[in-house]
Amino acid sequence: MIGRKEPDRLLKFALPLVALAAGAAVWEAAVRINNLPVYVLPAPSVVLATLIQDWSLLFGSLLTTLLTTVQGFIAAAVGGIAIAVLFSRSKWLEYALLPYAVILQVTPVIAIAPLLLIYLPQHVAVVTCAWIVAFFPVLSNTTLGLNSVDRNLLGLFDLYGASRAQTLYRLKLPSALPHILGGLRIAGGLSLIGAVVAEIAAGSAGAGSGLAYRIAEAGYRLNIPRMFAALLLLSIAGIVIYGGLSLASYLVLRRWHESALGKDV
Repeated sequence: MIGRKEPDRLLKFALPLVALAAGAAVWEAAVRINNLPVYVLPAPSVVLATLIQDWSLLFGSLLTTLLTTVQGFIAAAVGGIAIAVLFSRSKWLEYALLPYAVILQVTPVIAIAPLLLIYLPQHVAVVTCAWIVAFFPVLSNTTLGLNSVDRNLLGLFDLYGASRAQTLYRLKLPSALPHILGGLRIAGGLSLIGAVVAEIAAGSAGAGSGLAYRIAEAGYRLNIPRMFAALLLLSIAGIVIYGGLSLASYLVLRRWHESALGKDV
């Protein structure tokens, strides 16, 4: 069994890299064979060269976008978990407010961003967009987890006279932890999407310094290699965010929950 796990682990990491290299090679060959100009489709080598050349500009914009993403994610995590706890304490509150959370989720953030930019300072509006997109997965997953506690354990806590606060902190929240962490993994990527959408809207309003603004600016100037380089940075940032949250979830659950027991990182 031990001899089989190592090749499996190596394949799990190697196969995506092989697929990426093969895709980049095909892309490079297609551009060179067809002699496509860079303003139509830049080759991967041109994108990497542009990334190195414009690194100081793009990296500074990436930090701005990541700051917005982290702020929106923290707000979504704290707000989503706190409101889900309130919902678990009062069904009337859940019935009254959950439909509005659903409405907030299904309304396209690209339609909300221009309004927020009118009524709020630019940075606050951008963070609010990131929060709107990331909030609902945390709320819904945490609510689901708190409502999915084993009824036999709830009866046992009632039998021993546990208070509502004791039941919440010693039973419901630990039982809901896998759902909460799953919602946070989803929210991490969505907060980046919300930040990008809001930065594009802010850029069209005449101001902005995030990576999404650089993409829009490069598009206006037909600097397509810079657009691809900025998109590459955004993709890497999203992968790192998801990977970091997945690793945190694994470290928290690996010793006791079925979803992580025996799983290799």
